[in-house]
Amino acid sequence: MRTEFRLSGSGGQGLLLAGIVLAEAAILEDKNAVQTQSYGPEARGGASKAEVVISDVDIDYPKATDPDFLLALTPESYKTYGALMNKGLIIVDESVILSDEITARTVRVPILKTASEDLGKKVVANIVALGALAGISGIVGEKTLELAVRHRVPKGTEDLNLSALRRGFELAETAKASL
Repeated sequence: MRTEFRLSGSGGQGLLLAGIVLAEAAILEDKNAVQTQSYGPEARGGASKAEVVISDVDIDYPKATDPDFLLALTPESYKTYGALMNKGLIIVDESVILSDEITARTVRVPILKTASEDLGKKVVANIVALGALAGISGIVGEKTLELAVRHRVPKGTEDLNLSALRRGFELAETAKASL
């Protein structure tokens, strides 16, 4: 089965790293995974997105054509990519105001607030978001994702990032109850 993810926000939020970590975790679980990325010419502050395709069989096309899950951390990414959602679920930061024009199922999660207020570092919002996304989708196990996080985050930040990941999984449990 093919599952497609689109992680979107602004440059500097670390969503490209989150996509890489998600793909690595899938590979560690003997799944096929492909990760692609794009960002605006501004890089930091401009639009960015990472796409991850995970499958039990060979992946014949590396891009998300009809995502099963959209993660949107900014109003711009929600409006741009939410309007393209034909199925699946949108996971949006709670700070984003929802639009009646976007009809896909949507769950609001306090990702940015959790990173900045609960963990004291907004830089780990990407890992909080990754935990929420993985927890809601069930695509990879928490222990496997922890291992992938350890492989990919900067040395010396492992404990902070693993705390962020656990908080994301906790947020996922609350979010799933509202679906």
